Amino acid sequence: MKLRNTVAGIAVALTVGVGTMAGAQAEEVNVYSYRQPFLIKPLLDAFTEKTGIETNVLFDDKALIERMVQEGQNSPADLLLTVDIGRLENAVASGVTQSAESEVLEKNIPAAYRDENGQWFGLTTRARVIFASKDRVEQDTITYEELADPKWKGKICMRSGQHVYNVALIASIIAHDGEEKAEEWLRGVKANLARKPAGNDRAQVKGVYTGECDIALANTYYMAKMLQNDKEPEQKEWARSARIIFPNTDGRGTHVNVSGVALAKNAPNRENAVKLMEFLSSDDAQQIYAEVNNEYPVNPDVEASELVESWGDFKRDPLPLDRIAELRKKASELVDKVGFDDGPES
Repeated sequence: MKLRNTVAGIAVALTVGVGTMAGAQAEEVNVYSYRQPFLIKPLLDAFTEKTGIETNVLFDDKALIERMVQEGQNSPADLLLTVDIGRLENAVASGVTQSAESEVLEKNIPAAYRDENGQWFGLTTRARVIFASKDRVEQDTITYEELADPKWKGKICMRSGQHVYNVALIASIIAHDGEEKAEEWLRGVKANLARKPAGNDRAQVKGVYTGECDIALANTYYMAKMLQNDKEPEQKEWARSARIIFPNTDGRGTHVNVSGVALAKNAPNRENAVKLMEFLSSDDAQQIYAEVNNEYPVNPDVEASELVESWGDFKRDPLPLDRIAELRKKASELVDKVGFDDGPES
């Protein structure tokens, strides 16, 4: 049973599948994924080819954790695939995960990128960096703190401060500098915005291309996505107008987050689900993550893609991910307190 269709259609198929799997002991894994199907299909196809175990995917970009809560012990979910430590910790806090003990996972994934109790495991890392105009920004180094400097007034594009990527970044600022300074910083960045926050990361880079702003914040892999986008070739021009600057490489390091996986609490195919988790951390799968998704492999034995390597090496912020998760609520409150998403005042 392979499912790559609409949420509604897949949901029905998954429900039916669980009923038949109980008696038939089907060799399959049911994956609830916040990650888009085209990103994970090459990985799941490789897993099936290697093991013979089929995968069924339910994709939704908003409410899978809530769905798992509602489904309770009857949930057909075996695995949850998602991005951002916030969502992973939210899944744990919602009670929809269970511990996965595996020597393979512990060997392949550094301790910094997995939960100490085995409730979630990072699969890739992603750096939140600066896309700077090649024509209008002369600096080769810029810190996150500098983004609040008045010299950038009217020159910065960012998506909503409440997006999970920015909430995590702001949480890291709180962790390093304290809540008071983080608020001061956020007010400074708000004053430097070129426009009211809107759109995704790619829309911010488009702002650099059109001259609406000189600096945008985005995750690294968007550079690759745009450069390789044959369906919308105009995005190649957006990407070529900017260069990547890794903030704070001479200091505490660039903020990094993860994409990850968690074993569902009521996984009906637990053994096969753990096999898939182990495969996703393997050299073969991590190479696919590197080449297809252009994310940084979490497995230290696997190198990033040649394109990603061309952007240069950088120092990673060693701040523990659970500390970022802990401060996400405060970060979100700060975004509202300063009215960040209202944009610049003038």
